[in-house]
Amino acid sequence: MKLNGKIAVVTGASRGIGKAIATRLASEGATVAINYREDAKPAEALVSELNSRGFKAQAFRADVSKPDECQTLLDDVVKTFGRVDILVSNAGIEHFGKLEEITPQDFERVFSVNVAGQLFVTQAAARYLPSGGRIVLTSSVSARIAVFYHTLYAASKAAVSAMVLNLAPELGERGIAINAIAPGGTATDMAKENGKFYTHPALQDLPPEALLKSKAALQRLAQPEEIAATVAFLVSDDASYITGSTLAIDGGRL
Repeated sequence: MKLNGKIAVVTGASRGIGKAIATRLASEGATVAINYREDAKPAEALVSELNSRGFKAQAFRADVSKPDECQTLLDDVVKTFGRVDILVSNAGIEHFGKLEEITPQDFERVFSVNVAGQLFVTQAAARYLPSGGRIVLTSSVSARIAVFYHTLYAASKAAVSAMVLNLAPELGERGIAINAIAPGGTATDMAKENGKFYTHPALQDLPPEALLKSKAALQRLAQPEEIAATVAFLVSDDASYITGSTLAIDGGRL
């Protein structure tokens, strides 16, 4: 129960990695604000599941691509729970597209969630976080590897790593640590939809097992709970001297 008494906000928390993070933080004793954008049912189902296990959680709707809704989200969490100690910015969207096919609308859609959404939810949380507060943003292994037709998404995730590096000294003056995680392939619904696009076109006919062996030293996908365990470490007192870093959780990406 390393997070006992803490109030944590997790964006995009109703499925996949976000759901695993919310569950892990709740199991560590935190009261968790579970953010969702549109579909309330998965978020409410997760709240019910956590509450039935004796954990504390509540769902909060907000579209993090809209700065005013980021602020409203944090205002509502503080009105409900009295404070906020931890922000985990997990909400994000994928994109694959050839250079000549990328449109201004694509750019706006990806960067409004993956970059602006993470910046402005951080800004909103920082207004409330006390000394000892923790922020974890979500970058990606894609920020440092080359993948066909992945330029827009990769650029958005590289921006997140630059963001935490440059916000670290500013927030450090207030005793707040900010870091990012960079997951590799993880067994989620998003991975099922997009995993094949991470493979060079010439190799896409290889058996999945062979592809996994060629991509990661551990020769498998991560489980969402493994990503969540790293986040739980970063927001705990055990990580009190880590800030400005992007921590790879990629199984030894090859």
